[in-house]
Amino acid sequence: MPDDLEVFMMNQSPTAERPLLGLTVLIVEDSRFACEAMRLLCLRSGARIRRADSLASARRHLRVYRPSVVIIDLGLPDGSGTDLIEELSVAQPRVDVLLAISGDTGAAQMASDAGADGFLAKPIASLAEFQEAVLTQLPAEARPEGFRLVGDEEVHPDPIALQDDLAHAADMISHASEDDMTGYLAQFLAGVAKSAGDAPLREAAEQLGSHRRDGQPISEDLSRISGLVNERLDGRMVV
Repeated sequence: MPDDLEVFMMNQSPTAERPLLGLTVLIVEDSRFACEAMRLLCLRSGARIRRADSLASARRHLRVYRPSVVIIDLGLPDGSGTDLIEELSVAQPRVDVLLAISGDTGAAQMASDAGADGFLAKPIASLAEFQEAVLTQLPAEARPEGFRLVGDEEVHPDPIALQDDLAHAADMISHASEDDMTGYLAQFLAGVAKSAGDAPLREAAEQLGSHRRDGQPISEDLSRISGLVNERLDGRMVV
């Protein structure tokens, strides 16, 4: 059930400065770095955020709570976010706004086909872009009246969240003999690297994913990625 703070915020009316006031956003995202960016965007916009890091966690949450907005990463540890999008797009009552998010801009059509109202491309740091993506899909009666203050503010997630993601990747690398995990590892790290603006790590992760799909050996790819991740965890490389 909603807590007292959430009930209070849900009863507030949106303003020009905080156009998402009164909304609760569920972000289904496995990257702590990406989720921290979303938390800051919601905070600046007036929305309350809840987080799930997997399909299973999101479904447990949705059995208890009904958010106004659901933003779903397409690559999750226990499956594709499109499965959850398909479920929520036909559920009754339907959430007001259902958005997909991914570092793969080519996935926008796949998200739309699954029933998403819109698509956010990682990394998303622009407050105006985030607010526009949500507001354009809201029912007219839920949008703020009058003018909305639109600036060029960007958010900058805490680097500690990035370190958490890298530590998670390092743990996955240590179990990378499991074939299914290497596919998820490549996808996860490519998204994290793109959000962090880390071109070498992103290239290495995408190469791992490509070689795995083509049935090529991946031991050298894993060794390269392990070195890059450890460099960043040890603080020898500033991202």
